[in-house]
Amino acid sequence: MKEDYYDILGVDRNASIAEIKKAYRKKAIKYHPDKNPGDSEAEAMFKKAAEAYEVLGNEQKRAQYDRYGHEAFSGGGFGGGGMNMDDIFSQFGDIFGGGFGGGFGGFGGQPTSRGSNLRLKLTLDLEDIVEGTEKKIKVKRKVTAPGTTFKMCPTCNGRGQVTRITNTILGRMQTSSPCTTCSGSGKVIDQKPEEADANGQIVREEVVKIKIPAGVEDGMQLKVTGKGNEGPAEGVPGDLIVLIAVKEHPYLAREGKNLHYDLYVSFSEAALGAMKDIETVSGKVRIKIDPGVQSGKILRLRGKGVPSLNSFTKGDLLVHVNVWTPKTLTKEQRAFFEKMLPDDNFQPNPEKNDKSFFEKVKDMFTQ
Repeated sequence: MKEDYYDILGVDRNASIAEIKKAYRKKAIKYHPDKNPGDSEAEAMFKKAAEAYEVLGNEQKRAQYDRYGHEAFSGGGFGGGGMNMDDIFSQFGDIFGGGFGGGFGGFGGQPTSRGSNLRLKLTLDLEDIVEGTEKKIKVKRKVTAPGTTFKMCPTCNGRGQVTRITNTILGRMQTSSPCTTCSGSGKVIDQKPEEADANGQIVREEVVKIKIPAGVEDGMQLKVTGKGNEGPAEGVPGDLIVLIAVKEHPYLAREGKNLHYDLYVSFSEAALGAMKDIETVSGKVRIKIDPGVQSGKILRLRGKGVPSLNSFTKGDLLVHVNVWTPKTLTKEQRAFFEKMLPDDNFQPNPEKNDKSFFEKVKDMFTQ
């Protein structure tokens, strides 16, 4: 006499689907052939558990089993050739969240269909990139129309695949392929409203929240899981792929984690020194310009740049000092500078610590 399916999984007859899945998961891990190589008893238990779950994990089959017992599946099950090892392993995607594989061979999931991904472009300000933000956007996605119902595919009996046995010179060969009736989902539409398409879906506008981490870069793509089109026949939804575009800032230029700012000072400010306001993403910062500053001097404001996406570090704000040369002079100004031409104090006299432009660029990238 065949062993009771509930006893095989060790669950009560009133157990929920979630409890049945949990029980099967434990049995599958314990008796999996990869963990018990050469153990025929473990392989037998593994097959029994898979057979029990195939029935009890399906509400329609479970109802038939509760009413008629094993007689409801005479000719099916492992003994009747209704399942093979591929069928057993195909259950793992459902039990282990669709990502099960690796040490257990990477077998596929139960029959399901996946919706297509949606893509959109999201334009952000530099302030959004530095601080991080959350955006709400409207997305039009396909969802199952209210009132749409599904039934088991009559062609593949809910498996999503059809098995064919052909005779070859090497013997009988068994092959499986997706069911063309249900496109591999295991379900077909039973009823649907008039406004729904052939898959029983409608297009609905939905507001989706997108969390933007600080430090993202122009051209990066973010994925919002499950916010693409829903899969046909109650399948797995696709994802929403968000392409990041960054607006050009009027004062600041980004280079990796660092920001660059061009500061222009007059001849007088360069000679006498001055206090200047610098634009940053978090507001203005006042800095001191020492007397005698040279054009091309780079001032580093540490921690005023962009956060790193992969660490807790933050870049710097590099202030490039540019001495502005007046293009026209009054007679008095011209007379003053002509008088200063022979003055040694106005003659270029770089010191060793006054680095060249190329040395400054090198330092900028190595610090």
